[in-house]
Amino acid sequence: MGSTQPEFKNPATTSLLELVKSRRTYYGLKAESPIADDAIEQIVRDSVLHVPSSFNTQTSRVVLLLKEEHQKVWDIAINAMEGLVAAGVVPKDQFESSTKPKLNAFRAAYGTVLFFVDFESLAPIKEKFAIYADKFDPFATESNAMSQYLVWVALQSEGFGANLQHYSPLIDEQIAKTWNIPASWKLDAQLVFGTPTSEPGEKAFAPIEDRFKVFGK
Repeated sequence: MGSTQPEFKNPATTSLLELVKSRRTYYGLKAESPIADDAIEQIVRDSVLHVPSSFNTQTSRVVLLLKEEHQKVWDIAINAMEGLVAAGVVPKDQFESSTKPKLNAFRAAYGTVLFFVDFESLAPIKEKFAIYADKFDPFATESNAMSQYLVWVALQSEGFGANLQHYSPLIDEQIAKTWNIPASWKLDAQLVFGTPTSEPGEKAFAPIEDRFKVFGK
């Protein structure tokens, strides 16, 4: 007999898993929003407040940038890459044909969420639990990744498309100067979002049998 779908106690579980399944990377985005800015802010705010962290250290720091403020991020990235071209680090033809169009595509979106980690705030707990001291930085990064994922899924649920970028440390200094970011905040990722203008690519999966095991069933 074929397998049957299990029944969940809470119907919201099915909805949650469907959102997880539907989350994709969208590169074709435009500067329009299907929801009010206050709703976007609530999604990001709730992720900061409620995503768990090891020992409740609460090390994630997040900045939401919309419209013209969002565009500044990608102007910074374009200028930084142009500097690398001028220095001979990046070939000009590669920048013009590939990198610059990609950065302009990010700029054409509606917003960017900047995700930071405040590693310096971990000093007291590293001292208190010295045996785990080398683990707290990775724990903080993992907590930050959970925030990134939650915001991504929630934004897509509301009609946005999004893609996650990592342009650190190339843009870090100018980001900090532009928005007066505390020195202890270390930029980890940039989530670009907007209304989709194209479909995402096909999503391939490695065999689940090679990645998942169950014991005791």
